[in-house]
Amino acid sequence: MSEERPQIIAQRRFLEHKEDLERLDLKGRFEYIFDTNLWGDDASRSGVGSTLPETETLRCEIPRLLQDLDARSLLDIPCGDFGWLSLTELGVDYTGADIVEALVAQNTRRYASEKRRFVRLDLTADPLPQADVVLCRDCLVHLSYANIQRALDNVKRSGAKYLLVTSFPAAKSNRDIEDGDWRLLNFQLAPFSFPPPARTIVENCIEADGAYRDKSLCLWPVAELA
Repeated sequence: MSEERPQIIAQRRFLEHKEDLERLDLKGRFEYIFDTNLWGDDASRSGVGSTLPETETLRCEIPRLLQDLDARSLLDIPCGDFGWLSLTELGVDYTGADIVEALVAQNTRRYASEKRRFVRLDLTADPLPQADVVLCRDCLVHLSYANIQRALDNVKRSGAKYLLVTSFPAAKSNRDIEDGDWRLLNFQLAPFSFPPPARTIVENCIEADGAYRDKSLCLWPVAELA
């Protein structure tokens, strides 16, 4: 797949609001993105990638994966608005976490139950609850290298067995960005150099007329992460 891919809305909007965003810390940047609906989708303030058409494959495949892993608990960070995942029977104890307090409060009102809870956490800094699997979809693609490393170190400290994270296997290189911007990542390339994933769920992404059709959720045992 060619590296010449069209910009997505998250990239365009970051550039349009760059001056305002640069004055904010990490928490402030993602609060700004939520408050202004910066990613511009009417169905989900978590962005186009969290709409029902974009998550159809995941709603089928994630429960199957969790069953195959004999997982009993899932930490979903960041959980965003939990819209698409609320329609999925996961079969595990679920913790949704997000850096944006308003999202956590909204999700608690709408979706909390005996097997679902929502908490405010910063993936890069706060101690994480232990879970068999950490789902980190559409997050690290928005973070600088420095904060990606902090997030990965934090996942390792949590005692999680597996990390399920967004990766683009056809990408030929990685680059650094400012927090809140967006770019694709291939975690098998430098500076991450992860081994081949244990499992890959190709999302069948339709955004940008299929230019990002390699978008995947890739599973790695946390013990194998460099």
